Amino acid sequence: MLEKFEADLNDLASRGRLRLLRGRAGIDFTSNDYLGLAESDELRRAASDAIARGVPVGAGGSRLLRGNHPEHEALEAEAAVYFGAETALYFGGGFVANHAIFSTLPQRGDLVVHDELVHASVHEGLRSGRADRVAVAHNSIDAFDAAIARWRSAGGKGRPWISVESLYSMDGDSPDVAGLFAVADRHEAMVVIDEAHATGVLGPQGRGLAAPFEGRDNVITLHTCGKGLGTVGGFVLAPRTIRDFLVNRARPFIFATAPSPLMAAITRSALEISRTNPERRERLAGLVQFASGELRRRCGIAPSGSQIIPVVIGADRAAVAVAASLQQRGFDIRAIRPPTVPEGTARLRIALTLNVDEAVVAELFEALAEDMRKAA
Repeated sequence: MLEKFEADLNDLASRGRLRLLRGRAGIDFTSNDYLGLAESDELRRAASDAIARGVPVGAGGSRLLRGNHPEHEALEAEAAVYFGAETALYFGGGFVANHAIFSTLPQRGDLVVHDELVHASVHEGLRSGRADRVAVAHNSIDAFDAAIARWRSAGGKGRPWISVESLYSMDGDSPDVAGLFAVADRHEAMVVIDEAHATGVLGPQGRGLAAPFEGRDNVITLHTCGKGLGTVGGFVLAPRTIRDFLVNRARPFIFATAPSPLMAAITRSALEISRTNPERRERLAGLVQFASGELRRRCGIAPSGSQIIPVVIGADRAAVAVAASLQQRGFDIRAIRPPTVPEGTARLRIALTLNVDEAVVAELFEALAEDMRKAA
């Protein structure tokens, strides 16, 4: 009964790709808690205050039945104002929000042109959807333009869609957002920008790199709550017609139990902190600048320029070995392997958060330099 599953697991293990759940251990260089909010006193107080005023933990049903709570609606209204969109729709997580977007909105006859490195949730949504799709070279504005032009020349009559991330989760780099919108305007395309790793961190007031374009009819953005904001969930920011269409047609929204009203209340506080407290972003930016210098000086590696620092090792087993050595030294760093990243690019993904300081960052890169010399 289980032989095929066991064989697959044994194959993963033989190639150094078997995944295991592990508890927390060591200094945090792995989480996406960029602003250090997840375990902050501010959000603990927000949770306590919400419980004291009777906000329930569970929703009890889907939003379209009894699960819709005033905290959901208040959060959506505040998020729309904060991010500068006409409306917001709150989902239980970024994965399900992306799945809802791409399985529901692009229609039969449309074309979705996506960066080859977009999140797995986009791919899953596209597999469940009706539109044609094509991947293009990472961060290539010309590739997006050419793909849409080829499709039109071949008789494509529907709507083109452009899908990118504003900050890529495994490479730590960003596209030319203004250039993408120029392409979209030429081709009358919809643009979906996944701001997951930029939310709370980049752009004015942490509103993301697409903030200057928010509110346009052809713009949909995804902002997750479980990274920089330190909570759980995800927002789809969009024109009202798009929101209403998702409420009526998106199966991941219609048939899912609504997110926790308590978490919605806590997320309202996280948004307020992001809006009114730039000090956390400034501290993180300073840490990124310091880490970039240390990485270049100690390891001879060019930094990404963001809080996500990839250190490409190459072979799967070599990446696992370097990560294991750093873990033994007390640093929580994980090896990222295919299929999460392309073949031959297994890497360490170092995430900078306000859970560490400059002294610890210097210690990490000193240890990394030593381990890389040994591996070589």
